[in-house]
Formats: sequence, structure tokens, C-alpha cells
Amino acid sequence: MDNIIKIENLIFEYKRDEDQEVIRAVDQVSLSIERGSFVAIIGRNGSGKSTLAKNINALLLPSSGEVNVDGFNTRDESALWKIRQTAGMVFQNPDNQLVSSIVEDDVAFGPENLAVEPKEIRIRVDESLKAVGMYEERMKAPHLLSGGQKQRIAIAGVVAMKPKCIILDEPTAMLDPKGREEVMTIIRKLHKEGITILLITHFMDEASRADRVIIMDKGQIVMDGMPKQIFARADEIRNLSLDVPLPVELAERLRKEGFEVPLEIITAEEMVDFICQYK
Repeated sequence: MDNIIKIENLIFEYKRDEDQEVIRAVDQVSLSIERGSFVAIIGRNGSGKSTLAKNINALLLPSSGEVNVDGFNTRDESALWKIRQTAGMVFQNPDNQLVSSIVEDDVAFGPENLAVEPKEIRIRVDESLKAVGMYEERMKAPHLLSGGQKQRIAIAGVVAMKPKCIILDEPTAMLDPKGREEVMTIIRKLHKEGITILLITHFMDEASRADRVIIMDKGQIVMDGMPKQIFARADEIRNLSLDVPLPVELAERLRKEGFEVPLEIITAEEMVDFICQYK
């Protein structure tokens, strides 16, 4: 198996300022992410999922253990830019990621910092904006765009750096349903083009569309498997103070009413197909 990310016995600790208490945000996590896969990580607030993501991108460094990205150890300072070029990161608030007053200048910012040749930057900016459906807005000011459009620009800025992996830390959390769907469409498109996707989310419908779902709790991985395997364990998921996808909830209610609903139904499309059988 060709793994782009390999984590071994990762521990990350920090101290709370007020009392100097040591908090263990990530606790003995070992994890491999296969190249070209689409992995969703879910968990309640404080579960350690965002801290894990920042360790992969080398924004944080392990207290102990190892994180390797495409063969580069995140402790190796000389490999820092290579790691961040390989595993680009998109954050929750798009306003915090936009640095220029013109859309295309914002997308060019990353490649410029990587010392990419100007002609190549021009090509990358155009290709990246087209990839996220924002080429026609390239000369606009980012503050005039909707939240979903801003997040697509932020994704374009990462894509322009030609990453092999994109880590998205709750990228749709601040968006309305339309903006969420816009961003998820782009994420699925990039995955189909071969980019490894690591999606941190609290939206179960987003997680259900991944190849693999990881659930974290108290800094540890407590579930790891294919979406159909994970969401079949609905009661266990609720015991972790998490929701399940709406189709899974609906399927449970239908079973109580006597309908034989397959356990593998987890998406809205699958539920619609099932219900249509009873017309």
C-alpha cells in the first residue's frame, strides 16, 4: 500500500496558561493515509481532530512520536516547505486565508512564496481558478464574494501550489447550505483528479461521502473504517455525543415500522432509491 501520510504513536501536549496544566490533545495516535484516498475525520469539539490535522501540516510538532508526509519527517526543519507544498491546508474561516485585494493575486500568493517562475504562476492561477469554477471572478475583490466563493478561492490558492494532498479543517462550518454544497462539489472533483483528501468535518453527510471515516474522541481514534461500516454502529456513535447522517436516522425509524431497510443505506440518494421501490 502506498501511504502518503504515516503517523506513529503521535502525542501532542500543551499547557493551559492559567494553571500550567498539561493537556494531551492527541494521545498515542497511529495512522496511515493511502495516496489518492478520501478520508473524513469526525469527532466532537475537543476530540483532537484539528490538532491532528495541524501536526500533519507541520503547523504543530509532536510532543512525541513521528509524523511523515510523503517520506518527509515533520521534525525536519529543512523539509518544512516541501511538507506544506505536499499537504496544503484549508481552514474553517475563508476570510482568515485571503491576503490580497484581487482574487487572482490571492491565488498567486502561494506559488510566489515557493519561488515558482512568473509564467508558470500565471498558468497555475488560471488552472486553479477554473478547477474551482471561479475563473470569471478572477479580477474581483474577495470581500465582494459570498462565503462559499471565498472558500473556493482559498482552495484554489492551495491547488495552485500543486499539492498531492489537501487537508481541509471544517471548511464548510461557516457556510450556508448552498456554500457547503459548492465546496463539497469542488472537494469531490479534486479527489477524482487524484488528490488525496483529508476532510475534518462535523457534518455527517459530508463524512458519508468519503472512502474512509475516522472518529476521534479524547485525542484517540475510536473508530476507523468504510462509511457503511462506521454508520452501521449508530448507537455507538450517539454514545460519543455525535449525530448520524439523516438517512441513517430515517432508516432506523423505518425499521421500527417494519420495513426491511438495508444497513448499508447511508446517503440521501440511497434512501431515495430504496423508498422509490415502494411506489
